[in-house]
Amino acid sequence: MSVQPFKRLIVGLSGASGVIYAVRALEALKSLGVERHVVASKAAEMTLFYEMGKKPGFLRDHAEYLYKQPDVGAAIASGSFQTMGMLIAPCSVRTMSEIATGMTVSLLTRAADVVLKERRRLVLMVRETPFHLGHLRTMIRLTEMGAIIMPPLPAFYAHPESVDDIVNQSVGRALDMFGLDWDATRRWGEDLESGRRPTMRAREDGL
Repeated sequence: MSVQPFKRLIVGLSGASGVIYAVRALEALKSLGVERHVVASKAAEMTLFYEMGKKPGFLRDHAEYLYKQPDVGAAIASGSFQTMGMLIAPCSVRTMSEIATGMTVSLLTRAADVVLKERRRLVLMVRETPFHLGHLRTMIRLTEMGAIIMPPLPAFYAHPESVDDIVNQSVGRALDMFGLDWDATRRWGEDLESGRRPTMRAREDGL
């Protein structure tokens, strides 16, 4: 008989640009009643300050548990600690590569490795462009290992009106991978009319 995981999710932050994706995911998880376990690299803490003007303590206010990178004895480093899986947002190429090789040298990548070995869901919001062949081969390897590569790409069919709308849609789709339905996610055929293009409205607005 399989053990049902607790309603808790690990959220990892690497040093890539796009720390807002993690912050928005943490806000969404709170609204959904999901316990948040957070680990951020030193580079992620720097990016948090550069992009949002926030210090590392800001993350503590957005999570039930905040772990330090060197703490390889943390709960999320063990497969016996039940979770729904792990979202890394944003995910740098370095972090992605560490996970792919199994040479995990920090709690961030160790937690991701544990998620894979326990056959749980690992979603990587990879932030880099363009990709060279080595990046693409690393993504293939991770996909074969069971991870989901999910760059945060804009969904223009949702007619975003702000950067927040774009961020929310990407985060909402990432949370879909864990079976979590966040109400800020706009869905084709539900919130959006499938099969119809707003051509007349677009012309009127000069778009």
